[in-house]
Amino acid sequence: MTVLYEDNHLIIVNKTASEIVQGDKTGDTPLSETVKQYLKEKYAKPGNVFIGVTHRLDRPVSGLVVFAKTSKALSRLNDMFRNGEVKKTYWAVVKNRPPQAEGELVHYLVRNEKQNKSYASDTERPSSKRAVLHYRLIGVSQNYFLLEVDLKTGRHHQIRCQLAKMGCPIKGDLKYGFPRSNPDGSICLHARRVRFIHPVSKLPIDVVAPLPPGNLWNGFDFSVP
Repeated sequence: MTVLYEDNHLIIVNKTASEIVQGDKTGDTPLSETVKQYLKEKYAKPGNVFIGVTHRLDRPVSGLVVFAKTSKALSRLNDMFRNGEVKKTYWAVVKNRPPQAEGELVHYLVRNEKQNKSYASDTERPSSKRAVLHYRLIGVSQNYFLLEVDLKTGRHHQIRCQLAKMGCPIKGDLKYGFPRSNPDGSICLHARRVRFIHPVSKLPIDVVAPLPPGNLWNGFDFSVP
């Protein structure tokens, strides 16, 4: 992880694709603990350090994660995420050109807990949740297309599921129909930018994460979508 922004109430880090945000059954050290340890050492704090998880990123996804350093910031950020006041932009590498260069996708997602997978349909189903995103083709390389995605709702595996439903599964995402996995187990989805009004100071916060290293992300021509 790399720290990209920090003040008394917030810390925003750039997560690598292998890190988990919160503890799970793997028993691997979650990012929340890594951030706690970082703060403990940086400020030589005795005892426990408070870190509040405000949202999650799937393990194989890289990019920005916002943590709260105070309970006041946590409760306010939780409300902001719930009310759609935190604007999140993702970049996704896909194999197929989307049907239109730009568009809004609206689906109804049903989550299968056993498979840890969501299924998209065009019409409402029992226990489905409405999912909305806006995508735009922003780059082309020899083999892939780069999409910029603005999330309007925050559903389980939403971007992965909706792009796959459109015929554009994300590179490396076997679960949603891409034919091959990436060697490092990642998928080519990156939480690129986050924007919101600071929950305490009320100043605008706008943070952009650098792209993952490697030729794939840096090989796009942005002039000819």
